[in-house]
Amino acid sequence: MVTGPRIGVLALQGDVPEHVAALAGVGARPLVVRREAELDACDALVLPGGESTTMVRLLRIFDLLGPLRARIAGGLPVLGTCAGMILLADRVLDGERGQETVGGLDVTVRRNAFGRQVDSFEGSVTMAGVPGRLPAVFIRAPWVEEAGPGVDVLARVDAGPGVGRIVAVRQGPLLATSFHPEVGEGPDAWRVHRYFAEQVVPDPAGARRRDP
Repeated sequence: MVTGPRIGVLALQGDVPEHVAALAGVGARPLVVRREAELDACDALVLPGGESTTMVRLLRIFDLLGPLRARIAGGLPVLGTCAGMILLADRVLDGERGQETVGGLDVTVRRNAFGRQVDSFEGSVTMAGVPGRLPAVFIRAPWVEEAGPGVDVLARVDAGPGVGRIVAVRQGPLLATSFHPEVGEGPDAWRVHRYFAEQVVPDPAGARRRDP
């Protein structure tokens, strides 16, 4: 029997239950990932919002940083949201001294670009490949300062704080948003997850998607 893709959610910190609910809602099979064996079972992965420096430290503690870098280098599809965007970025501005990332996405992101917690706000954006305007919640959010030549810009802020700034990008199997697409309930709120599961993750008819 062919089913939806197995999409893991890195569960060391951040908005894990919300992403799990969204993935299940769009027909994927969500997995909670804290160990290398769980990572190995995934067809794709979500790096949720949270605190990027804390998440890197926890990746090291759980012996996941090296394996995750290797899977990304090998083509693992990944959706990074807010702090997850920072984790995927090859370069970070306004980070902590010596701040590490997982890397793989040829972008420079600015950490806390929209301001601190009190500057968090809700708006909406238009994102290429996703129908309609999307609700967009920005919480201590980054933005993309510079995108490499192989990176497709999918969304920019078109009203309110940060007008013109890049807030969604894709580079092959890597997709990242500054905002939190997991906030909200129901199919309308989960359009980014549907795009990821259906357009970024390989065809579910693949051999890894067949149950015994």
